Amino acid sequence: MSTLRFHAIKETYAYKPLVVDEKERRSQLFGNNVFNEQTMRQYLTKDAFEKVTDAIYFGKKIDRGIADQVASSMKDWALSKGVTHYTHWFQPLTGATAEKHDAFFETSGDGMAIEMFGGGQLVQQEPDASSFPSGGIRNTFEARGYTAWDPTSPAFIYGTTLCIPTIFVAYTGEALDYKTPLLRALHAVDAAANDVCKYFDKNVKKVTSSLGWEQEYFLVDKMLATSRPDINLTGRTLLGHSSAKGQQLDDHYFGSIPSRALNFMRDLENECMLLGIPAKTRHNEVAPNQFELAPIYEEANLAVDHNSLLMDIMGRVASRHNFKVLLHEKPFAGINGSGKHNNWSLTTDTGINLLAPGKTPMSNLQFLTFFINTIKAVHQHEALLRAAVASASNDHRLGANEAPPAIISVFIGDQLTKVLEELEGVTKGKLSPKEKTELKLNVVGKIPDVLLDNTDRNRTSPFAFTGNKFEFRAVGSSANCGDPMTVLNTIVAKQLKDFKEEVDVLIDKKGLKKDEAVFNVLREYIKSTKAILFEGNGYGKEWEDEAKKRGLSNNKTTPEALKAKVSKQTIALFEEMGVMSKIETEARYEIEIESYIKHVQIESRVLGDIARNHIVPTAVKYQNVLIENVKGLKEIFDENFTSVSKEQIKLIEEISNHIEGINANVTKMIDERREANAIENIEERAMAYCNQVKALFEKIRYHCDKLELLVDDELWPLTKYRELLFTR
Repeated sequence: MSTLRFHAIKETYAYKPLVVDEKERRSQLFGNNVFNEQTMRQYLTKDAFEKVTDAIYFGKKIDRGIADQVASSMKDWALSKGVTHYTHWFQPLTGATAEKHDAFFETSGDGMAIEMFGGGQLVQQEPDASSFPSGGIRNTFEARGYTAWDPTSPAFIYGTTLCIPTIFVAYTGEALDYKTPLLRALHAVDAAANDVCKYFDKNVKKVTSSLGWEQEYFLVDKMLATSRPDINLTGRTLLGHSSAKGQQLDDHYFGSIPSRALNFMRDLENECMLLGIPAKTRHNEVAPNQFELAPIYEEANLAVDHNSLLMDIMGRVASRHNFKVLLHEKPFAGINGSGKHNNWSLTTDTGINLLAPGKTPMSNLQFLTFFINTIKAVHQHEALLRAAVASASNDHRLGANEAPPAIISVFIGDQLTKVLEELEGVTKGKLSPKEKTELKLNVVGKIPDVLLDNTDRNRTSPFAFTGNKFEFRAVGSSANCGDPMTVLNTIVAKQLKDFKEEVDVLIDKKGLKKDEAVFNVLREYIKSTKAILFEGNGYGKEWEDEAKKRGLSNNKTTPEALKAKVSKQTIALFEEMGVMSKIETEARYEIEIESYIKHVQIESRVLGDIARNHIVPTAVKYQNVLIENVKGLKEIFDENFTSVSKEQIKLIEEISNHIEGINANVTKMIDERREANAIENIEERAMAYCNQVKALFEKIRYHCDKLELLVDDELWPLTKYRELLFTR
């Protein structure tokens, strides 16, 4: 074992875990560092409180006078908790969060100082936008951009800083973040779903999109991770032979949580409670040193903010425990990668989950309406949904027999499939009183009983119905949930809008009753969406062939998948629903395709560096040891030299072959990268990186991993899988 690896592991075992004080109940800690409704009631005047809640729930504007009151109250609350700075906290298109801290401290001109924070500072700031991705919306020399307060997501304190969630837009008004389009999409689905709800309940005034994400992640020792340049620079291992023991015994999933990992989780959950993140579930995942955290579901905008915040604080808390958190979708070859399942539903202000069956035929007809319309939306825009989860890192996971395939399909279970088949048989046009009664009582009325014994979950499905919600399983663990949630809510909003128009035509022009019109439209939707429904094994080659026959897309790589984001259908969709302009849509495409190129480029450079500067010299060093051994054998066994040294000579030859394989493929990779960089068209450049540069990764890795098994363990320069995954 190399000296570096020895000292890293020695530090690991010398580590003393932090003891977390859990005397206070979690419920007592929850939201203590959040400027939530309870805190606002304490610090705001009645008028200010009502104006802020009107902005949160009904989107009303807050005037400057009220903003000044809110800012002053926020400052007083923050100062009472030892806060010294404030920041507008936003989510640019880098995939990370961004913040610029300013002190409350101001000089008063008479040699004195005071803490100040006004409405202008709360509502809007002007960060430099030139260094954030804009996709051509802004030139580098045009630096002005604005962050604007989002009152629907409460301010919070992290450390000694008051963080104010904001949107981020260009000087010319275009969105430069994930939050702005998401807020527009949530407004669109609220309006469309509200209109449809009026068929069933006139009292509904607001429909909220809810999200419950499940965050998977790996924990590795920080010292061991530091010894791996690939982990430090790319978030994953670019080479490394599989450990003899991996996940094949199925002994990690839901197993006893290791004490060191549990200490980290307890500390993280305390942070979550203080920040109002409703962390609920923790458990071991399938792979060794892989875990999951899941919260109680929340309104989608707040849930997206909380997940982005969580990914940030996970790294900080992990560092306190001498861990490094890996959020990459595939940090280790040969074992499962990590996803972030997005559990999505729609809820009314009257407390009804629109994707949960009710107790009456009428409530179940409402359930079926939203259930079938969601399926229809996915069928219409399956390629766009795939594009919403596309990234260089997620390409390693999708379709890898551990996660959903790149083909988007919907799983609903055998029982609901039978319900849809019966609805499909509904007579077209007007229903007789008897037909209507039988339909409502015998089909629609029995749905709650059906779902009590619903079909088991299908973990190979990328979009599965799980009883009272849809689970979008294809989202990557490092992704910002804002992008897939923007797409999902937009396509559902568009579909609900179209549905209402079709139903209204049947009522107004065909003279059908409301229920008859709804049944007629749903019947046609069931017929037209059969291609997207799939109950079988999504991992099998048979499904790929079947999906092709059904006309479903199978975009296995990010450059292929992202094209759907700038199709005429997508641009028209976002413009019609008021979510993004054509300029904003095209800018995002350019940013994401450029990000793909840069990620593969960085990995290529890191892999070439490790292979040539770490692996090859180590292999040569060990080869020289073997050569000296062979020379010694020749001196001792002159006549019998060949027979006693044949294994050493064979080993020397094997090492030479692998060294040759590494150097030849690294040289070829550099040449391919140079050629790709010379391509002006960004799409063609991305395809070149995907098909020519990235294609050489596995060839280089193959030879490096073979050398790992041949070279003396004491000389090997990189921490091995067995140490990264099983040192706790």
